[in-house]
Amino acid sequence: MASVPSLASTVQQRLADALSAALPEAGSADPLLRRSDRADFQANGILALAKKLKGNPRELATRVVAAIPANDVVKDIEVSGPGFLNVTVTDAAITGTLAARAADDRLGVPYAEKAGTTVIDYAQPNVAKEMHVGHLRSAVIGDAMVKILEFAGEKVIRRHHIGDWGTQFGMLIQYLMEHPHELDHKDADVSGEEAMSNLNRLYKAARALFDSDEEFKARSRDRVVALQSGDEETLALWQRFVDESKIYFYSVFDKLDMRIEDPDVVGESGYNDMLDETCRLLEESGVAVRSEGALCVFFDDVKGPDGNPVPLIVRKSNGGYGYAATDLSAIRDRVQQLGADTLVYVVDARQSLHFKMVFETARRAGWLNDRTHAVQLAFGTVLGKDGKPFKTREGETVRLVDLLDEAIDRAAAVVREKNQDVPEAQRLTEDEIAERAAQVGIGAIKYADLSTSASRDYKFDLDQMVSLNGDTSVYLQYAYARIKSIIRKAGEAEPVAHPEVALAPAERALGLHLDRFGETLGEVAETYEPHKLAAYLYQLASLYTSFYSECPVLKADTPEQVENRLFLCDLTARTLHQGMALLGIRTPERL
Repeated sequence: MASVPSLASTVQQRLADALSAALPEAGSADPLLRRSDRADFQANGILALAKKLKGNPRELATRVVAAIPANDVVKDIEVSGPGFLNVTVTDAAITGTLAARAADDRLGVPYAEKAGTTVIDYAQPNVAKEMHVGHLRSAVIGDAMVKILEFAGEKVIRRHHIGDWGTQFGMLIQYLMEHPHELDHKDADVSGEEAMSNLNRLYKAARALFDSDEEFKARSRDRVVALQSGDEETLALWQRFVDESKIYFYSVFDKLDMRIEDPDVVGESGYNDMLDETCRLLEESGVAVRSEGALCVFFDDVKGPDGNPVPLIVRKSNGGYGYAATDLSAIRDRVQQLGADTLVYVVDARQSLHFKMVFETARRAGWLNDRTHAVQLAFGTVLGKDGKPFKTREGETVRLVDLLDEAIDRAAAVVREKNQDVPEAQRLTEDEIAERAAQVGIGAIKYADLSTSASRDYKFDLDQMVSLNGDTSVYLQYAYARIKSIIRKAGEAEPVAHPEVALAPAERALGLHLDRFGETLGEVAETYEPHKLAAYLYQLASLYTSFYSECPVLKADTPEQVENRLFLCDLTARTLHQGMALLGIRTPERL
């Protein structure tokens, strides 16, 4: 089905036509329509137009109103203040537009006009290391943006740029060579926890030996050379570390309810064969120059505290490659091989200077241009309740798995408590409570992150996150479950739109907000700001709560009003379900 024009776009077009008819000398002027507290919409484009035409804005506004023919969309237009137009639409237009949305599987949301190919780099754990709270935001924000962009019609290629290369692997591989059973498993079906336990134990033992035994340290350094030169035995053992880590990574992502597939995982090692050519191209083009033996790119606006230029080091003076060489090679690959129009990096804001220099270098080299651009979706830090970076009581970094488990435990207590409020025959079983607890707990963590602007730090407070009150995912999930309960109780009454039925103020407010779903998603996809979708959904749930308290559904005055209110309930539920799914959050039908 074709996309459904929003009421705002319909009213905008009616006003634009009236402007052209009443003021032909204005050309194709924009009415500048926006939502308003004083009416359904307000247009203030006539003020700027009056300046241009040197006319009285109220007189011009009155002429425009007179040029609007009688129609079934606009109920009333009032000229207000110095020349604003306050527009009220008909109840029938609201219900009719919503009916068209309800008839479409996509709720009338249009595909983006210029869909292309976006590569999103997110959720970047390190091989042989545990994922911690610092990995949470990249994974959650990146996964939501993947879903939102795909829904908008974009071709999205996921990239998990895992840390799977570097000097520490010489130490790990050498230790595994000398202790070959350290990564063996008790069972064929190994868990993520067991895989990480093996890796942790091996890492600690290897580090202790490296720090205390000079001969082992020397062998480890030789092993780095063997790894970088492609020695088969060394690469085979390196691959064991990668595979073992993936068992662990995938178990964590599974707990986060995220889909991660092998082809999406292309770590630092995936660009090794390109590093030399990347450096050669940069040097031959003059983008990079040699400085004190290193290959560097300099920038006029990047200087250190001493006022001297701080370069992007592409190749070190000892011939080794830094992160910049890998990141620039990844850009070449994503643009030239994957055909990307847009590169999105969901990376900590503290790396902003690095990526600013990398993107500028890629532009100078011609790999990024007017057609192909890169964006850092920079995110802030997860803080504890005290406003300081989130740590354990011992001052250690918080393990991500521990955080997720605790959220699920807290959610289980909330679900179990609510379960006591329903008749015994309708209560959830223990298995159902466990399933809901995972959906509620993981949803709570994701929503707390996504409802905050990515660039801001936010406080991690599990008590608040799993609360039934306030701006939480549990509040939204509960609103959805409440609607599904009403629909189950409706018996033979069906959700049917009745444009002829007058709407109460709470129905109008809910209906007008439902109509904004498509334009909200369009803005979120364009600006990479998933918190705006979270804000839309919270307001939707809040408006539904007002509607529920002010407008009896099953006990409405007439059968038509019952059906119309059931229709509003059903469309609200579908919109909540779709919106939450795009944020990666489940909406259970019973809580």
